[in-house]
Amino acid sequence: MPMRRSLLPIKTSALSLLLSLPLCLSTAHAGENSNISAADRARAVRAAKAQPVKKVAGKPAAKKAPAKFDFEGEFVDYANWKEVRAFLDEMSAKHGFDRAELDTLIGKVRYVESTVQLMKPAPPGKPKNWQAYSARFIEPVRIHAGVKFWEENAEALARAEREYGVPAEIIVGIIGVETVYGRNTGRFRVLDALTTLAFSYPESPTRAARMEFFKGELENALLYARKDGIDPLTLLGSYAGAIGLPQFMPSSIMKYAVDFDGDSHIDLRNSTADAIGSVAHFLVEHGWRRDDPAISTYRVTVSSSHAWEKFIGQGLQAKYRLEELQEGGVSTVTATPQNMLFGLIDLQNGSEATEYYLASNNFFAITQYNRSYFYAMSVIDLGKAISQVRAR
Repeated sequence: MPMRRSLLPIKTSALSLLLSLPLCLSTAHAGENSNISAADRARAVRAAKAQPVKKVAGKPAAKKAPAKFDFEGEFVDYANWKEVRAFLDEMSAKHGFDRAELDTLIGKVRYVESTVQLMKPAPPGKPKNWQAYSARFIEPVRIHAGVKFWEENAEALARAEREYGVPAEIIVGIIGVETVYGRNTGRFRVLDALTTLAFSYPESPTRAARMEFFKGELENALLYARKDGIDPLTLLGSYAGAIGLPQFMPSSIMKYAVDFDGDSHIDLRNSTADAIGSVAHFLVEHGWRRDDPAISTYRVTVSSSHAWEKFIGQGLQAKYRLEELQEGGVSTVTATPQNMLFGLIDLQNGSEATEYYLASNNFFAITQYNRSYFYAMSVIDLGKAISQVRAR
């Protein structure tokens, strides 16, 4: 019989060394390949520059008071649900959790209706619009916050680039898009959100698979809390259970998060260094190649023959040679490497013309963070805009 381990938090020292996000060494490529128009970018940069950004060399931001959760939910007697009891039995048998403590814990978990509603598919509405989506992220507030974050965490960003080969502007872009550098990390209790979605997921064709996914995330949340000596009920995050500055799901924390500030403790909620190192490590584990060109997307036009359509929607990977894309009616607008593989991506603009790009391997590594072309492009463009403002 496996030894039973307590769920009670272990007291840990709160050492947090200086270290954090973006890099300032290998950014000569910044701004060479914007995916937003030159006019839009110039407007964003001008707006960001309108208010001076105070540079603070090497000094980390003061820690904010912990956010209070404001999605309490309602009591549901999960402890008496057959499926929940089976899950708790498995956690006890498989991982050695104390069964009585699990019962006490599940009695404090609440059902959160808003997580269920937020998981429902959005009703049909306006067509996708890349320029509108991009404008939400390439804007003065995030650019200012990104410059400040980069200045305060330059050392950690530089080290992350040296060790993992991921440019600082990509790391800065991800954290900026995800949480505006820690401003919006979510105020749902993670255990409430994950339990709700694991056992009360809304009706949908994929309900069974999604419930299984969130059950796995609930399992990892409990393992993570025990490993780091955290009271699991104090974990706050998004409505889907994502945690900290980089919004890692619990399974990603267990697999990819790293102790980048050297305090023997992984803390994506308060340590910008750990967040930076973890984002870089995640990208490398999902295919980022340090030796690939810094530019990862190349603007193209497509012919009226539509032969190129066979290259659209072929998965999140670069797998076509430039010659075969060109034979299908894809024409490059800028200098494009000849010895690489690409994917053809389409950025729809509502009633306006769709934009087309060739995307290399590292672009698709970013899509493993969030499976969206819009997302990956926003990360790239936000990082470049911040790098431009910072360089002035």
